[in-house]
Formats: sequence, structure tokens, C-alpha cells
Amino acid sequence: MELYLKKVRGKGRGVFCTIDLNEGDIIEVCPVIVCPPKDCKHLDKTTLYHYYFQWGNDGKSAGVVCGYGPMYNHSYNPNAIYETFYEKHIFRVKARRFIKANTEITINYNFYPDEQTPVWFDLEKAKTDDKKRQHMAGKKATKKVEEKAEKKVVKKAAKK
Repeated sequence: MELYLKKVRGKGRGVFCTIDLNEGDIIEVCPVIVCPPKDCKHLDKTTLYHYYFQWGNDGKSAGVVCGYGPMYNHSYNPNAIYETFYEKHIFRVKARRFIKANTEITINYNFYPDEQTPVWFDLEKAKTDDKKRQHMAGKKATKKVEEKAEKKVVKKAAKK
């Protein structure tokens, strides 16, 4: 079995496998570098912010997963799951259902495969989309005011 990375539209790079995978197949066992809570605020200011996992029973530590671990893209309907073994510093990825060869392997970043709570980047995107909508609504309102003012000017010019 060979895992590989490939560009995925709208997601960056994703993880793929050269062979078919059956439900329950172990795809990868990744070692984890654990960072204490005090280091998380520093990691949050780096590129690693998008790649580390909350780690430990309290979720306050950071788990920097090695191997392909941080490259699995998120899905609310993933074809794989991940398991965390905190004491052993292990992150394991398993097929949730049959995955055809050369299909992207996805996990749910919420841990539970059926969990539908929006993840951080979806929340950030929603905020950005709201700001864009508000900006566009403001532009439309300004345009309407400008059009009304322009009509008044045209009417006054027509009266002269």
C-alpha cells in the first residue's frame, strides 16, 4: 500500500492511496509530538495552526501528528476515522467504509465521523461571507442613494 498527496480543488493537498481499502483497514499509524498548552499560543501564530490536533483528554495540549496525518482533509461525511492514543502518542487512521483506490481519504476534524458541528475554517469562512454580504448590501444601498440623487439632478436639468 502506498499513500500519496495530490492537489484537491478548494482544499489544497489531500491524501490518497494506490490500492482499494476495506472498512476497518488501518491506513496509517502516525507518531505524535505533544506540545504542552503553553506552547499552543505560539503554534497558533504559525503555519502549523492549520495542521495540529487538540491533544490529551482535556484537549489543551497540541498534537503535531507526523507522517501524512496532518494532510487528511476534513469531511462531514468522511470515508475514514482517526483514533488517538494519548499515552502512546499515536494517531491512527482507519477506513470507515470501502475506499476505492486513488480516492481522497478524508476524516472529520470533529473526531466523531457523524458530527456536524462546523469546524474552525467553516466558521471563519461564514464570518468572511457575512462581511462580504454586509459590504455588498452597503454598496447596493449607496448605489440606490446615488441613483436617486442622480435622478433628482436629471429632473432639475430637464426643468431648466
